Amino acid sequence: MSLKPIYDITAFTALDYPDHLATIFWFAKCNMRCQYCYNKDIVLGDGEITQEQALEFLDSRAGLLEAVVLSGGEATLYDDLLEFCIKIKEKNFKIKLDTNGLNPLLVQLLVENNLVDYIALDYKAPKEKFLTITKNKHFDDFAKTLNFLIAKDFPFEVRTTVHNDLLRVEEINRIIDDLYKRGYRGEYYLQSFLFTDTILSKLKEEKITFEREKLSDKLRVVWRE
Repeated sequence: MSLKPIYDITAFTALDYPDHLATIFWFAKCNMRCQYCYNKDIVLGDGEITQEQALEFLDSRAGLLEAVVLSGGEATLYDDLLEFCIKIKEKNFKIKLDTNGLNPLLVQLLVENNLVDYIALDYKAPKEKFLTITKNKHFDDFAKTLNFLIAKDFPFEVRTTVHNDLLRVEEINRIIDDLYKRGYRGEYYLQSFLFTDTILSKLKEEKITFEREKLSDKLRVVWRE
């Protein structure tokens, strides 16, 4: 892990890890360039906080918080994330990982070594539109992570950010069909695009209306506004 892998720390959240009081460690850098990303500073910026400083922060929250959310950016870019999770676990915190799934081997190691308790997996786009939206061509790596978590019956959720001009209801339904065929039966979370001045691309506010009533009923869809 780089000397300062963490861009920022959110001291407290009751929303990001279901049913747990947590802190968020925001890891700098990402291997995607999603058009709708609003974490431009994190994706393009450098870390400001060392691993040791983050662990010291956890010590100051012992008995107050239950869990740590590893978000970003993309935490799995850091090869020694496994060792970092070991140190967090030694302090008796649960760990939730937010990931784009492009490092299936590391995700597998974390799960099989009981170093993560819950995962939020971002399903960015259908395979045919994956490169356009993420500027990354490795959909198959994401699919390996998804298949592993399903086969392992590990506690995880799948989520997609929806910009109506980029992903229409037909494309979201293709994602739902793919998830269903792979054996996923959990809730599928859709997050509405949030327009801010920190968006990674020159993406504008949506012009097309998303027809929610046309969503497939194969999975339970939950909107996070």
